[in-house]
Amino acid sequence: MTATVAGMDRKRRLRVALAGTGFAGSSHARAIRLAGAELVGVAASTPDRGREAAARLGAPRYYDSLEQMAAADDIDVVHVCLPNSLHASVAVSCLQSGKHVICEKPLALDGSSADTVVGAWRRAGTIGVVPFVYRYYPMVRELRARVAAGELGALHLIHGSYLQDWLASAGDTNWRVDPAAGGPSRAFADIGSHWCDLAEFVTGQRIRRVSARTATAFETRPYPDGRPTFGTGADDHLPALANQVGTEDVALVHFETDMGVLGAMVISQVSPGRKNALTLEISGTAGTGYFSQERPESIWIGRRDGATAPAAEPASLVPDAARLAVLPAGHPQGWLDCVSGLVADAYAAIADQAPEGLPTFDDGQRAVAITEAVLRSADHDGQWTEVGVEVLA
Repeated sequence: MTATVAGMDRKRRLRVALAGTGFAGSSHARAIRLAGAELVGVAASTPDRGREAAARLGAPRYYDSLEQMAAADDIDVVHVCLPNSLHASVAVSCLQSGKHVICEKPLALDGSSADTVVGAWRRAGTIGVVPFVYRYYPMVRELRARVAAGELGALHLIHGSYLQDWLASAGDTNWRVDPAAGGPSRAFADIGSHWCDLAEFVTGQRIRRVSARTATAFETRPYPDGRPTFGTGADDHLPALANQVGTEDVALVHFETDMGVLGAMVISQVSPGRKNALTLEISGTAGTGYFSQERPESIWIGRRDGATAPAAEPASLVPDAARLAVLPAGHPQGWLDCVSGLVADAYAAIADQAPEGLPTFDDGQRAVAITEAVLRSADHDGQWTEVGVEVLA
């Protein structure tokens, strides 16, 4: 099957199934169609939810179970957008049946499971992608190119934050709050992993060790009750029973890269007024570069004698950034465009035309390793902890 998709029948549209139909799944469904693929079916937590999602997303069929979807022989690619605890097992099942897989992060809940997924991926020889979509802002690629060209000089500081407020109230809840579904880390695994991937991608350096502290804002939250992601519980009728919170709302992390550069990040899902405030700032001997996800149409370049704010003008960008700037200057591109860009690149990779910068299961495995190091450090009062990941042959 892999040979057919990758090389024997390039004219046939990719046949895609979607596992999970919430916020992430619905975003993927849009990107699947924009990339010219065929959404042939969906799978949800129950057949009834699958039936509803198929009608809502315009898919011709739904699968009674995830196992039925994984075994189907009329699917080329599966997008895994399920609760975190299901990512690894579903990804492995799909890989073992020869499918290409785009799996939301975290790739797995622990390093051992991530190793299993990566091992299955290497044996399958198919495409495995983790949607670190912030790589797909044109101005992220522009900043990356300027760093690589030495425009900022020798780097000596990397810092920033990723702040949200969708869990800022004690009444807010979601399946991610339950460690059985979301895993041992919540805020860091959910959004801190995005920050780390972006920092490593832009700088070309890897986080070598971390010193971390975590905090939980509320001891209890309502049991997850199916409320949509980013929904508020402030005015809703909430379940009477409270669930003990066992994962972090906040993480403060100092780190050192493999090139000896120091850095720091602040990660929070309980910062009122901050909706999706991801910022990255990089300072070197010749200048500073800054990117804000909430204002992604420009970057800021600072120097001792002044500053500039290069904008997303396709004609003036490096080629890798210009190819992602699909609209004329002045027409904002956002997060959904990043999802679409990543999915299009993943499908190009299936056609043996992999663009540079596509985040693979190797990157997903690395994110799990960083998350585990952060949790180990936090469990030992911020002790410096090495990030370790075994690269499988």
